[in-house]
Amino acid sequence: MTVTTAIGLAGAFCTTFCLIPQVVKAHRSKSTTDVSMGWLAILAVGTVLWLIYGLLLNDLPLIAGNGVTLILVALILALKMRHG
Repeated sequence: MTVTTAIGLAGAFCTTFCLIPQVVKAHRSKSTTDVSMGWLAILAVGTVLWLIYGLLLNDLPLIAGNGVTLILVALILALKMRHG
């Protein structure tokens, strides 16, 4: 693994897993009233575009980070729709 890939994976880890506290809070409180639907929509579209970009470049940090981010965004969206 190159230093560049390691830096990319570290950055992807940080920006991806920063969503976990929101998922946990929304799940425990069963409330997502403070989560903006506009923010979720823009984040989801941006994440899909970054994922496609990563796939086109065959770039592991972009693919891994945005693949997991998309799952976390989908979880927040599902909680928003369920408990909104």
